Amino acid sequence: MGESSRIAGPDGLRADARRNRGRILVAARAVFAEHGIDAPIATVARRAGVGVATLYRRFPTRDALVRAAFAQQMETCDRTLTEALADPDPWRGFQRLVETICELQREERGFPAAFVAAFPDSAVEQTRVRERAERDLLTLVRRAQEAGALRADFHPSDLAVALLSHCGLVTALPHDRAASRRLVAYLLQSFRAEAAHGALPPPSALLLRSLPLAADKSPRQRPSRA
Repeated sequence: MGESSRIAGPDGLRADARRNRGRILVAARAVFAEHGIDAPIATVARRAGVGVATLYRRFPTRDALVRAAFAQQMETCDRTLTEALADPDPWRGFQRLVETICELQREERGFPAAFVAAFPDSAVEQTRVRERAERDLLTLVRRAQEAGALRADFHPSDLAVALLSHCGLVTALPHDRAASRRLVAYLLQSFRAEAAHGALPPPSALLLRSLPLAADKSPRQRPSRA
């Protein structure tokens, strides 16, 4: 082992450990995109070229691995929502939020399931973050409606339906960026106040937290560590 591999960096990890961690996270995103976030941990380890024990030393639970794999995407969503609320044009903020989430869906097909998953080993924190995000989204929707930009009959479940529709598209056509962008544009145009012509049927009871996503086909069951 070279001297540089034994020296710990600012994060406390040696260079070889940092490389292993990076390989695990890249492999996890690929495996979760292909098989869902309940894919066997052993599959992630094999894809990363490390042993299962090595993976568990870095990420002691599946939830820790999922959070780390999609930490950047989660931070992007949180930052975009914060920026949307701060934007003096609420429609522009709302539009940027929808476009950003859909772009993340397209870039990381395992992300949608992680976005709505509940993580039992951080349930209190996860609930707090989710409730704050839901409050902020409702505030953004209300502001856009009061500005006369977002149709008055828009319901938060409409966003859940839109994201589910886009998720289905990127699952079927993962490399068709044009189709994704066009669908998002259609959806956003349909949300505009000037697009409202006649009453809509009652809204769905669907919530972001309960989307039946293609990447997570069945109710979450905790497989064994193997």
